Amino acid sequence: MGAGRADLFKAIDETHSLRQACMKLGISYKHAWMMLKKMNEALGEPAVVTVRGGKDQGTFLTDFGRKLLAEYETSKKLINEAVGDETSWENVGFKLSARNRLPGRVLEVEKSGLVSKITIEIEPSFLTSVVTEEAVEKLDIKPGDRIYAVIKSTEVMVAKAAGEKETLKAGSKEADSFD
Repeated sequence: MGAGRADLFKAIDETHSLRQACMKLGISYKHAWMMLKKMNEALGEPAVVTVRGGKDQGTFLTDFGRKLLAEYETSKKLINEAVGDETSWENVGFKLSARNRLPGRVLEVEKSGLVSKITIEIEPSFLTSVVTEEAVEKLDIKPGDRIYAVIKSTEVMVAKAAGEKETLKAGSKEADSFD
């Protein structure tokens, strides 16, 4: 479950209609329907059901679907709290320091299905991080962005300062240094 599916679940729960949920979110009905179909099949138990005919018709979350959404919201809250407080990174297994938080600039974002490869320029070298496509979308990462490569053991995570939406032009004085 990611942010997109969670938003769809919430909209379905509010509207009791897949079509209205899609209109509310500005997404394709066919895309949403296929996503829910694949999700229900993969889970082995339906998270969303459609009732046809009668006064009680519509699309509804099952108890299982509500449980998935609640678990997602709880996880999201915990992660947001951890990201907002550098000291809480210790609780997820590492401390942030100058040694494992490297400032860099995004050179390329290569999306490939569920994962994306981010090539980061960290003078005098380059680093590649493989993250979910959802993470790239959520952080709005694009070439030219200044980011941090957060390194833990064999993982390289990516962090972007909240509210930092501007992109920097390659070769500009600003692009070559971090404040």
